[in-house]
Amino acid sequence: MQRLENITGQDPAGDILARYLHLRAGEFLRGLRLHREAGPDGHVADEAASALRATARRIGATLHTFRPLLDAAWADQLRTELAWLGVTLGGEHACAARLSRLIDALHRLSGGSGAPARGEAGALTVGAARAGALLDRQLTPARARAHSAALQALGSSRFHAVADAVALLASEVPLAPAAAARAEEVLIPSALAAQERLERAVAALPLARAARPYNAEALVQESEGQDSPWHQVRRLLRLHRYAQELLHAGAPDPGPGALALDGLAPVAAHLCDPYLCGPRRGTSLPRATGLDGPGLSDQLPCAARALDRHREAAEAAAAAQAAARTPRIAPATAYALGVLHADQRHEVEAARFAFQRIWQPGAVTTAPAATTAAP
Repeated sequence: MQRLENITGQDPAGDILARYLHLRAGEFLRGLRLHREAGPDGHVADEAASALRATARRIGATLHTFRPLLDAAWADQLRTELAWLGVTLGGEHACAARLSRLIDALHRLSGGSGAPARGEAGALTVGAARAGALLDRQLTPARARAHSAALQALGSSRFHAVADAVALLASEVPLAPAAAARAEEVLIPSALAAQERLERAVAALPLARAARPYNAEALVQESEGQDSPWHQVRRLLRLHRYAQELLHAGAPDPGPGALALDGLAPVAAHLCDPYLCGPRRGTSLPRATGLDGPGLSDQLPCAARALDRHREAAEAAAAAQAAARTPRIAPATAYALGVLHADQRHEVEAARFAFQRIWQPGAVTTAPAATTAAP
C-alpha cells in the first residue's frame, strides 16, 4: 500500500479521500471500543463519547464537502446518521455545561460568598440562590432525559447500523467516477467551494458593529435575532477547517498515525492565502503560515473557539430567559435571571468581538461608541 506521506497532488483524488476516511473511521471504532470498555467509569465514558462526536463530525463534514467524489446516496445517508448520533450523544454534555456556566455566572454576579450587599447588589444576592435553584430544576431533568436518550441510542438497531457502516468505511469507500481525477483537479475545487461559502456568510455578518467588546448598542438592537447567521458561520467554518485537515495534514493532533499529505500543501495554499484567492465581498480568510508543517496557523482554530463561545453564551442566555418566564416566580428571582440574561448577551457580544479581531486583525473600525440606556 502506498504510504500517506508519499501522496502528492498528482495522485488520484479517490486515494487521498479514501485514506483520510479510513483513518477517521478507525478513530471512530477505537472510540466506540473505549466507550464499551468504560463500564461504570463516567469520566472515561464521557471522553469516549466526546471522541465519537468529534470523529463523527469530521466524517460527516468530509462527506458533505467532497460529496461530488463519493456515491451521493451513500454519503447523504451516512452523513444524516452521523449527525443524529452527534446530537444524541452531545445532549447530556450540553445541558451539564450550560447549567455549570449559568451557576458560575450567578455566583460571580452576586459577589460570591462575601459580606451582605445593599441596594441592587443585595437584591441580586437574594435572588441569585433562587434563580440557581430554578435553573437546576429545569436543566437537570433535561440532562437526565438526554442521558437516557443517549443510552437508548447506543443500544438501538439504528446505532448498530451506523457502527457497521463506519466499520465498512474503514476498509472501503464508495467513490464516484470523478474521484479518479488527479487530486489537484477535484479536491481543491471542492475545498475552495467550502471556503467561498464561508466567506460569503462572514461578509453578511455585522462585523463593523461587532468591532467593540461588550457592545451595548448591539444589545439595544436585540442581537438575539442575529444569532442564526453567526451559528451558520460556525458550521461553515467547521467544514472549511476539516477540508483543510484533509488537504494539509489530516489529523488535528499529529501522531504516529497522523495523515501527512505534504505533497498537496503547495496547491492547497490557495485555500488560505488572500494574495492568491483575493478578497471576496470585503473579507477574506486569515492568512495561514507554516504550510510546510503538519498544520495551518492557529487563526482558524481560534476563530472556531470564538464562535463556540458565542453559541454557548447565546444558548445560556436563552435558558436564563426561558427560566425568567416561569409563572409565579418571586421578583428577586426574576431580577437575578434578567441580570444573568444580560450578562450572557454581553458574553455573546464579546465573542463576536473576538471573532472580528481574529478575522480582520488589521481592520480600522469606525464603530460608534457604546451607549447605555438611561436608568
